[in-house]
Amino acid sequence: MTERKYDPDLQAIIPMLPDISDLSTAETIQAVREGGLAFGEPPAQLESVERQDREVPGPEGAPNVAIRIHRPKENSDTLRPAIFEIHGGGFMLGSKDMMDPWCDRVAAELEAVVVSTDYRLAPENPFPAGLEDCYAALCWMADHASELGIDPERIAVAGQSAGGGLAAACALLARDRGGPALCFQLLEIPELDDRLQTPSMQQFTDTPLWNRPNAEWSWRHYLGPDHQGEVSPYAAPSRATDLSGLPPAYVSVMEFDPLRDEGILYALGMLEAGVSVELHAYPGTFHGSSLVPFAEPSQRNALEVMGVLRKRLGAG
Repeated sequence: MTERKYDPDLQAIIPMLPDISDLSTAETIQAVREGGLAFGEPPAQLESVERQDREVPGPEGAPNVAIRIHRPKENSDTLRPAIFEIHGGGFMLGSKDMMDPWCDRVAAELEAVVVSTDYRLAPENPFPAGLEDCYAALCWMADHASELGIDPERIAVAGQSAGGGLAAACALLARDRGGPALCFQLLEIPELDDRLQTPSMQQFTDTPLWNRPNAEWSWRHYLGPDHQGEVSPYAAPSRATDLSGLPPAYVSVMEFDPLRDEGILYALGMLEAGVSVELHAYPGTFHGSSLVPFAEPSQRNALEVMGVLRKRLGAG
């Protein structure tokens, strides 16, 4: 592996991170799914937060979508802000379970309702299956705002990695389909560009957890084996030619991440289109380094995200 100046809190654990180097077939992807992506045992559920699992209608002709609702146990007569959370995993891996600690913390600290969703994964279900699942669940949440105690004017969409790309795509769909009036989008280390041409994507071929070979398989599986011709901007939001009218955004990128530059360029594109954007690049980090919660950059990132959500949602 190429020598890079990783943050000291991250350097020592790199050899212990999960190996997700082989994503070539459905069988090898399933093996990675069964191995999990967490580093260490997840924290226990917060006592102040309740979780409720539900199934909501999926896209027309498709199965229901499994969601998990996180909200403070303490009752409130005041409508709460809401965050619709989409997990990462390169469009192929992960589940709503992996976001439980994050969703609990947001619900507790911001006194918010957080809805986390599963979605159909590639390669078994290529685009647009996963995105349409996410969008259907987002629309259900907005349509049931009163039932959930949600302020319909304070709904944000959030995601990490592929989930960040799906969150960006949901924001585009909401704008173009006249869907939920989102007030904010939180795009952390987003996967946005299938073209794989940015300097960071060309350079980082051997970085921990995620690198260019992983990204190549990710897009090949997500777009489908029979894909030909143009790629939809709803699949790869970096291809969108009009970013105007989107909700304000926070975009985070990591220094040694092949996805770094596409996140920066998407943030710049939104700024140029008149969208209010905050952009933060964390030095000494790699894609998914936030899985190491005790690392200083991970803690700083978590605190900043919480502060940004609190401000943008008028929460807590």
